Amino acid sequence: MANQEVENSYEFDASKKLDMYGGILGGLIPLFVLIGILVWLSVAERGGTQAFWAGGWLAIVAGLLFAKNKFEYCQAVLRGLGDKNGIVIVTAWLFAGVFGQLMVAGGLVEGLLWFGMEAGATGAIFVLVSFLAAMMFSLGTGTSTGTVLAIMPVLYPAGIFLGANPAMLGATILAGAAFGDNLAPVSDTTIVSAFTQEATMKDVVRSRAPLSLTAAALAVIPIMIFGGGGTVSNLPEITATVDPRGLLMLASFAVVVVLALKGRHIVESLIWGNICAAIIAMLTGKMVPSVLFHIPAQRGESTGLIEKGISGVTGAIIFALLVLAVTQILVESGVMNSILKWAEKTIAKTVRQAELSIIFVTIIASIPIAANAPAELLVGPSFVKPIGKKFNLAPARRANLMDCAVCSMFFTLPWHICVIVWYGAMSSAAQAFNLPLPSIWTALMNPYNWTLLAVLFFSVFTGWNRKYETPAASKNSVQA
Repeated sequence: MANQEVENSYEFDASKKLDMYGGILGGLIPLFVLIGILVWLSVAERGGTQAFWAGGWLAIVAGLLFAKNKFEYCQAVLRGLGDKNGIVIVTAWLFAGVFGQLMVAGGLVEGLLWFGMEAGATGAIFVLVSFLAAMMFSLGTGTSTGTVLAIMPVLYPAGIFLGANPAMLGATILAGAAFGDNLAPVSDTTIVSAFTQEATMKDVVRSRAPLSLTAAALAVIPIMIFGGGGTVSNLPEITATVDPRGLLMLASFAVVVVLALKGRHIVESLIWGNICAAIIAMLTGKMVPSVLFHIPAQRGESTGLIEKGISGVTGAIIFALLVLAVTQILVESGVMNSILKWAEKTIAKTVRQAELSIIFVTIIASIPIAANAPAELLVGPSFVKPIGKKFNLAPARRANLMDCAVCSMFFTLPWHICVIVWYGAMSSAAQAFNLPLPSIWTALMNPYNWTLLAVLFFSVFTGWNRKYETPAASKNSVQA
């Protein structure tokens, strides 16, 4: 009986409310503390998932001081940490982190650099090739920061010497990195958006592809118009390893995508993708089994690539758990219910207005926070999901609205992690070859993110790509 009581204490009773001193204002204290610290760190250019741990920890501590029932508050925190969707996200991240490391170890970078260097393009054509290379790398690895770090040191100086516009070239490489972050099944934002909305990866990828690919196609227009104009000069000796065999690693990415589109669980899809990537890397001679896992010579040393991949996502996982705990407090204290009721009465009376509110709330949440996946974790379960369900929007539609929104303005603002890393990589490449260095505000020229935002608004106002949770929902929902 005692065990049963303990087990039931972890279940959230929607009929009960977590009472806070100060009412709704008291319930908002954890959110204020969290956002305040994240903004502070981000503006000071000290943002990062690990740096954000303190914000989540202090937010939970501050909330406890305003809780009338401390025991129930702690139970709410534990329910947030044990959220079923959060567990799926964490598990998927573990395998996605290793997958990204395998893709790099298998020579994907070298393969894409070979493609870019062998294309023989100049001016705007080279900028377009750089866009495609960044798109493929970010799709394969799911990391925007990893993409700019891997590709920028070679493609930026090569492009300048081949007549590319420096500002447009830099912004276009960032745009390609954003594309994969938006669409790749192994991207943290894709995983978070899918599972916070209880959507299958199959539905998310299938329905998001038309939005992302249309935006990418439209981004080609400004790239071709503004990408050239420079002077073609002799290409200096650029230190880089190029190897076409690395392109074979894209086959493992195809395995993940195909299995996800067939409805396999994302964790299973990632496991098979990891296995495929490891086999290809070893068959091409890019990796030996000991790189994947080995017993270190001394204690404290790395056991291999698996450990490196997992450690690379540990910071994101811990911060995600802290955000889920804070979100659960907002839900159980009635804060989110009050916000939703206000939204339904004022700004979300129709399907179209509901979708616009999802876009704007997500963008607003992403502006002060230096990482985009935490922004999704903050608004996904507490705002996007309930208001989307109110208007019978399909889980994949809710996920796509949120993910496309969080991958729009986020990649244009200079205090966000990826933009900071992007500019640092571009600065290093420019200094190494004494090349012109555009301002960090060049990120605002990112063509993909503006076209993605335009496609998103077009979809909302026309109803294109909109799906409902049930077949009858489109008839019974409030008119757009």
